[in-house]
Amino acid sequence: MAKSFGSQQTTRRTLHYYWQVTRNHLGLYITMVLSTIGFGILLTYGNPYVMSLIVDRISAEPVAADQVFNVFGPYIVALLAINVCGQAASKLQDYTLWKLEIAVSYDLATMCFDALSNQSMSFHSNRFGGTLVSQTSKFMAAYNQIVEGINFPFLPVLESVVFICIVLGPRVPVYVVILMVLLVLYGTVSYLMYRRILNLNEQAAGAQNQLSGELADSVANILAVKTYGREDYERGLFDTANREVVARDSKRMMASLARGIITACIAVSIMAIVTVFIAGGNAWFGITPGTLVMMFTYTYTVTNQFNFINNGLQRLNRAFGDASGMTVVLDEPRLVSDVSDAGELVVREGAIDFEGIGFSYEDGGVETRVFEDFDLHIPAGQRVGLVGMSGAGKTTLTKLLLRLSDIQEGHILVDGQDIARCTQQSLRRQIAYVPQESILFHRTIAENIAYGKPDATMDEIREAARQANALEFIEKLPQGFDTITGERGVKLSGGQRQRVVIARAMLADCPILVLDEATSALDSESERLVQEALGRLMAGRTSIVVAHRLSTVASLDRIVVLADGKIAEDGPHAELIEQGGEYALLWGRQTGAYLE
Repeated sequence: MAKSFGSQQTTRRTLHYYWQVTRNHLGLYITMVLSTIGFGILLTYGNPYVMSLIVDRISAEPVAADQVFNVFGPYIVALLAINVCGQAASKLQDYTLWKLEIAVSYDLATMCFDALSNQSMSFHSNRFGGTLVSQTSKFMAAYNQIVEGINFPFLPVLESVVFICIVLGPRVPVYVVILMVLLVLYGTVSYLMYRRILNLNEQAAGAQNQLSGELADSVANILAVKTYGREDYERGLFDTANREVVARDSKRMMASLARGIITACIAVSIMAIVTVFIAGGNAWFGITPGTLVMMFTYTYTVTNQFNFINNGLQRLNRAFGDASGMTVVLDEPRLVSDVSDAGELVVREGAIDFEGIGFSYEDGGVETRVFEDFDLHIPAGQRVGLVGMSGAGKTTLTKLLLRLSDIQEGHILVDGQDIARCTQQSLRRQIAYVPQESILFHRTIAENIAYGKPDATMDEIREAARQANALEFIEKLPQGFDTITGERGVKLSGGQRQRVVIARAMLADCPILVLDEATSALDSESERLVQEALGRLMAGRTSIVVAHRLSTVASLDRIVVLADGKIAEDGPHAELIEQGGEYALLWGRQTGAYLE
């Protein structure tokens, strides 16, 4: 029962998002609906109606050859007018539907992109990137399926029922009542089975998304797969997900077939009744031949349309199932969001204060406390190194400064401004961040370097590359700065990727600099050159350097040693060595200079 409720709730939320974008193009939508109704009435019911008048006129008395055009001329003109107008309505329907789908696809793509790009890093860390891409594509495609499903099977059926009641009701009321009862039964059975199948469609879509995620995860880490000879293992994971897709699709197929068989039986019953009425209608009720023609034509048409409803419901089921994944994502609360009156962060000096910070994160239902009443003051322009064992909270502290996650207690201030009261974009545009894992866009090296300053000149890009010790290897590439780096920078070595990212940070020229293991992928000579460049870059800027290799931070103004989310030691390199505490022990282990 809970699953059924969840499915209905998700369907309502999907329709909510689709209506949001549809109302932006309401004129197109209304025109499409009206043209669909006009097309159906004119061509589907107008032609048989006029033909029934002709049959009745022929049945009434013979018409002389020289009187054909005099007698039937108005009918011929009416038929021509009906077909011309009907075809015009049909083409208008095609145009407005196509135009609507193009316009709404743009809006939906923007909606999904904004939702994904504005979510927190915690959100993305717990999801497959490939699954999110798959969900976005399905969400956009599902809109077209739903609009077409409503526009073609359902609107024609509605107008069929109305037209039959208006035209045939006064002539053969008993027949119309029986027909309406059977059609209501048909529609009720279809709807009840539709609700049952809706949940199966969501399960099938979820299995398909999981399959896409498994494929994307394996492809993204193909180097690890091959170097560890784990192709068979990955194939096993993919095959498990693939078999789940088959199982879910099979359940959906059987339920859909059962619904089709039941509704087909009802359709046969309807045609049996109309056959009886047509055979004995004239004898029993005095129904005219023209009316009998209309009865058969209209009933046959509406029965076929109800068959299309069955297919339409199946398409709607699949569409809502496909859309459900992204609907859940769109409904997901943003763990990090701007307050309604957020202002722009203005950095003039670059002083940073962590005041009474409390932060914990939840993973797999288990909460981990990282910081408790944590305080740290970094004066403007100071270069600070963060060191400590893995899990001490070094990288987490930098992510809190960037608001990639939000603290639960306390305040983080930059030049006295609470970053929680500032827009995230204005905050991050003041901080040049070089992460531990250097990831590049599938674009040129020049575009990657200029990412933080899109209007940079080629000379500025070259100078940033030179300072990051990247110019030499870039110029040796066949296309130089125009070289495409490949997805996530796969065409470059780890050290090359790191230097390109450092060049990006240099070019951004932000007042605050955060380096998270920024030199970890460099060889000794490259590290020396980059350290010199970083030394020039950090001069006069507030800098936070996270490092496991203590040689990276030894020359900084101050070193903060973290242990279990607390400050264990704090001071310059020489002072900490003299104290002989945890930092001195770490230094001795890395340099071989073990202290007595």
